[in-house]
Amino acid sequence: MDQCDECGFAYDSVAADGVPGRLGGLADRYAAALAGVPDVRRRPAPDVWSALEYTCHLRDVLRVQRERLDLALHADAPEFAPMGRDELAVTAAYNSQDPAAVLAALAAAADVLATAFAALGPVELDRVGLYPWPQPTPRTLLWLGRHTVHEGEHHLMDIHRAGPR
Repeated sequence: MDQCDECGFAYDSVAADGVPGRLGGLADRYAAALAGVPDVRRRPAPDVWSALEYTCHLRDVLRVQRERLDLALHADAPEFAPMGRDELAVTAAYNSQDPAAVLAALAAAADVLATAFAALGPVELDRVGLYPWPQPTPRTLLWLGRHTVHEGEHHLMDIHRAGPR
């Protein structure tokens, strides 16, 4: 069983038919979380992302996971490229982006990915790709969906934990 030691998220707590709804609900939860942060660009520590940076990261995770899902549906046992999360935060200048635009893009990406997962049946959910993190490991599309839900939940925790100071 996959479980996050830091946030307690248990992957098997999300049923296959629950993935789309959990993904689709992320946009409103991130909008509410950002609304509660007085300075979305403030980093609580030099090596800890700001609320805006976590939100940009989730937007990009949703987009990358959609690409990975599509690849796994069209190729047998593909190897997913790493997304370069830390590099992307710098090259895309996450902390200088417009929060409203980021939230709109996150909502669109969440909707696209939720719709894609809603269309999958058991055979598609069992398709496998080589997931690159933390080490290359074969993962099913069901795991990919659950992992994406975890990313959303975990980074909401990060935003709340960093909170206003």
